[in-house]
Amino acid sequence: MSELLVRPKQTPEADGSVIKVSPEDARWGYVGFEVYQLQEGQSFTKETGDREIAVVLLSGKADASTNSNSWDNIGQRTSVFDDSPAYTVYVSSNDQINLKALTDLEIAVCSAPGKGTYEARLITPEDVAVARRGYGSLEREIHNILPADKPADSLFIFEVFTPEGNWSSYPPHKHDQEKLPEESYLEETYYHRTNSPENAFAIQRVYTDDKSLNETIVVKDGDLVLVPKGYHPVSNPPGYKLYYLNVMAGPVREWKFTNDKDHEWLLEKN
Repeated sequence: MSELLVRPKQTPEADGSVIKVSPEDARWGYVGFEVYQLQEGQSFTKETGDREIAVVLLSGKADASTNSNSWDNIGQRTSVFDDSPAYTVYVSSNDQINLKALTDLEIAVCSAPGKGTYEARLITPEDVAVARRGYGSLEREIHNILPADKPADSLFIFEVFTPEGNWSSYPPHKHDQEKLPEESYLEETYYHRTNSPENAFAIQRVYTDDKSLNETIVVKDGDLVLVPKGYHPVSNPPGYKLYYLNVMAGPVREWKFTNDKDHEWLLEKN
């Protein structure tokens, strides 16, 4: 199995966790990613320490609070494939997040280095800009949870919905060098979900120009792919819907990328 592929636990731990990847686990410096499946009535608490955290409610409802704010009965999706953006709680460093599951609840906990710059806040579906990107078999839908124009110290967060038979993160691009303003260094995770967990799969490539990294990964429902460097396109076979949650962070909060020159010509057709 690829070292870039993290499979979820089949049975959640006592705290509800099915995926836990720290920067140390990933052997990089910025992005942490965790997934929890909580039962109705179960509680979740996490200290942020020196990191900022964004908790994305993938499905279910919860009461949420931090040291200074609280929000009751948030969440409205029964699945990531419901036609609605997610509720997300942003929490700064030196704070904590508390959740109580009002229904069965699945959450993604996204983290990166924080400076304590911004107050905790609730990001509602109405706050999330929805955009179509690409054309034809390259078209996909983007939910901009935490894009560059929204406040955070390090994190970028997006939900991406790739229709059946389409490609996304395509033409292939990379962001693995600190050479602004042309390109920024950003680590990235892809948390994949499908609408047919038993049958569906997708393909993700991760490769560099010199092919010193050249992986072709088959992903199933609930899998996480780590992208430490290189290009990273995704293909969704016909017959199924594909969702992934992207988390990015690096030393500078700018998203500047370089397209694979072999495929950049596809942008001219758009």
